[in-house]
Amino acid sequence: MAKYARLRERLARELPAVQLHEALAASDGELALVHTPDYVAAIAQGTLPAAAQREIGFPWSPAMAERARRSVGATVQACRLALGGAGMAANLAGGTHHAYADKGSGFCVFNDAAVAARLMQAEHARRHRVRGPLQVAIIDLDVHQGNGTARIFARDPSVFTLSLHGAKNFPFRKEPGDLDVELPDGCEDDAYLEALERALDELGQRFEPGLVIFLAGADPHEGDRLGRLKLSYDGLEARDRRVMDWAWQRRVPLAFAMAGGYGTDMDTTVQVQMNTYRVALDYHARWAALAPMQSRAAVTAG
Repeated sequence: MAKYARLRERLARELPAVQLHEALAASDGELALVHTPDYVAAIAQGTLPAAAQREIGFPWSPAMAERARRSVGATVQACRLALGGAGMAANLAGGTHHAYADKGSGFCVFNDAAVAARLMQAEHARRHRVRGPLQVAIIDLDVHQGNGTARIFARDPSVFTLSLHGAKNFPFRKEPGDLDVELPDGCEDDAYLEALERALDELGQRFEPGLVIFLAGADPHEGDRLGRLKLSYDGLEARDRRVMDWAWQRRVPLAFAMAGGYGTDMDTTVQVQMNTYRVALDYHARWAALAPMQSRAAVTAG
């Protein structure tokens, strides 16, 4: 848990262009867009059975329940900012992709990307009064497959789930997503980036998103205790740049969450995440430069 505070401290010190905001807690109604009311209530009241709590991986407390809500709320806020004109925004935590509709797992309580996707679809429909939902692509590059996310959207053609993950890593029973790419233990930069390129090409051929939610896990790094892949700092930075450029070239707003990272040296994990933010600032600047041009175009059209 300490990595989140370290990341925030380093962002404030080294990247002051990143605007930091307090995460707001997701409401029961927002969580219920994805999660069953009984599960939401059990987390709020601390009444989960012991076995279900063990599957999440840490004990219940009021602070744990509050943090889980705010982790979802931060991804929701990032998506709203991205769609609202910023083009690029982030959650310093999040990426809780092992949470199912009715249970948590693998240090994940609520599924922040899933709730954010559903809520953005609802808000988009109200705001624009359009037929058909906002199309959302969830690009999950945590080293572990996003089994909860895949199950939640298994029958939903409006959300495309793409996952690159370790074939032999947790979860040992995978859930089929729209596009799953399994990687062998020891996979290094070149092979990973080639696989990512092919996956993004296929995504582009099969789906046209109006929003990308990117899980930028640090755990594919070679120094990660749980990752089993061998990506370098440069490889992960290239990964981030490729995903963000894919969205930018299509002018699709992108929100990202930091997802997993379990470095033997915690500073290694935080450095991977700092590199992600440096890349993101480059693309945020491109979106900021685009805004005046859009304003001029609107005035001309008027």
